[in-house]
Amino acid sequence: MSVYIFLVIGFIFLIKGADFFVDGASNIARLLRVPSIIIGLTIVSLGTSSPEATVSIVAALEDSAEVSLGNVIGSNIFNLTLVVGTAAIIFPLKVETETVRKEIPFTLLASVALLVVMSDVTLEGLNDNFITRSDGLIFLLFLYIFMSYVIEVALKNRKNTEADAMAVDVTWGKNILVTIFGLTGIIIGGELVVSNATEIAYRWGMSETLTGLTIVSIGTSLPELVTSVTAALKKESEIALGNIVGSNIFNILFVLGVSSAITPLAVNGKVFTDVYLMLLITVVLLIFSRTNFRVGKREGLILIAFYIAYMVYIILRN
Repeated sequence: MSVYIFLVIGFIFLIKGADFFVDGASNIARLLRVPSIIIGLTIVSLGTSSPEATVSIVAALEDSAEVSLGNVIGSNIFNLTLVVGTAAIIFPLKVETETVRKEIPFTLLASVALLVVMSDVTLEGLNDNFITRSDGLIFLLFLYIFMSYVIEVALKNRKNTEADAMAVDVTWGKNILVTIFGLTGIIIGGELVVSNATEIAYRWGMSETLTGLTIVSIGTSLPELVTSVTAALKKESEIALGNIVGSNIFNILFVLGVSSAITPLAVNGKVFTDVYLMLLITVVLLIFSRTNFRVGKREGLILIAFYIAYMVYIILRN
């Protein structure tokens, strides 16, 4: 019974932490005279990706590669479908031009890079598929390129948002504390949810791969869900979408980069189908984003239907 109690406590930490975190991060964006989309792509996405990073790195250290890889792939699919879909239904998501032209395509590029590095049997004729240490270092180099781009965009747009910063009555100290407090709540809540949900899943007799793709990935993605939904409710649509795009990039390049740099990750053949689906959904989101530069309620319903169908498929497949 205690695992269920701690699961509920984890949800409470996640919800309240996300509320504080979005408030603090959006105010810091104004103080820095940086567009909200940049904060969503960096601070918010890195913060909400911390549960994935923790779980995947621990899984790699414990030689549970299927949990590590399944966690990232499952989390990204969850983010692209259920999180974006739910946030879009609450409040239509405005899509910045740069997001359509560069950020979402970069997410697609990272996904293609993942497919390439895990295809050792097909591309090199080896007996098994692995994400090696050198592959992990390549991912981290890709992350450096992405972060350099984000910083360049932030500096370029800094002056354009100076008036917005002056119009908001906010202080540095208060918002730094609020942001740190919110991030701490998100991390603690994510850890409580993941550890206890995983324990419940194992008690139900689920396989390691299915656990990684479902319970663990959903648990580690709850910060993204709660943060994006909270941002949508506050009509901070740039943070809502930027959080997802940034989180998916961090999940592949940072989480898998660090995990595979620690120890090579063996690839279960079943997850290729999941990676193909992740690529397809990324393309679908890109197409949706180009329609009047917004993701509305109709597109949100379609994305949620995608996730429901995917859940049914992997449960039956297992």
